[in-house]
Amino acid sequence: MAQQKQHIRDRTLFDGVFTKYLLKFCFKVLFKLTGWRTCNAIKQGAGITIAAPHTSNWDFLYALGAAILLDKKIYFSIKDSWCKLPIIGHFMMWCGAIPIDRSNSSGGQVAQINTFIQRHRDSDIFFLFTPEGTRSNTKKWRSGFYHVAEGTRLPIFLAKIDYRLKEVGVFHSYQLTGHKTLDMQALQAPYNHIQGKYPQYQYPPYTGPMPTISDAEAAIMQAIYTLQSTANQSNIAAHLSHQHTIASTLNVLLEKGIVSTVDSSDEPYYQLTLTGRGYLCHLIPILR
Repeated sequence: MAQQKQHIRDRTLFDGVFTKYLLKFCFKVLFKLTGWRTCNAIKQGAGITIAAPHTSNWDFLYALGAAILLDKKIYFSIKDSWCKLPIIGHFMMWCGAIPIDRSNSSGGQVAQINTFIQRHRDSDIFFLFTPEGTRSNTKKWRSGFYHVAEGTRLPIFLAKIDYRLKEVGVFHSYQLTGHKTLDMQALQAPYNHIQGKYPQYQYPPYTGPMPTISDAEAAIMQAIYTLQSTANQSNIAAHLSHQHTIASTLNVLLEKGIVSTVDSSDEPYYQLTLTGRGYLCHLIPILR
């Protein structure tokens, strides 16, 4: 007899009052003792959530703790055969597993999540993906999360497990543009400066902490982004109140590799580099 098809559970460990509050207390103590803290750039809503870098089994513990402390539900994909096991399967589903038939590519995943979202449209839910796909060294991201985000039309939430800052949670929201290569570059850029437990295994490669960005530099970066990615000094000045600092601040941004100039027959135009866009994701939770 064919086994009944499994679906995402509506109620998980995040819904049990006693368990939730007991776990919340335990994680409060754990985070306090270890010096970890949460970040939460997304106040409400559901999203396809990138959790990176992923280099250790400890990552899931901190991600789980952050979700419970911030009153968010998380779901994660797992091979459906695991969910069919008598005891382990029930436990995995209770923890928020999404049973996936690997032979059906991302189609089954999209259908499950779309059906689930129809029932929980106003809920705060993170559908968690680890794009590195392994805790070992890798040279690329798997793009399954991208196809699921396209199919469900949900935003992508960028979450981090930063062992240098001891910070975990969502720091940015990204809406896909339809240009996969550019989207993947933009999504990966912020992760160069987030340190995993074993940075030698993470991708994109860890290049060190993000440099200090002044308020004036951040304002110009956001102005360039708002002005359709390229702008001259006059354009930028129209968006800022401290106009006398623009020229000197742009020179600093050029030196840091945050902006670059665009060839022009008249005055120079400026654009954010990929590095600059990555920095901006850390500074601004949501970019329109």
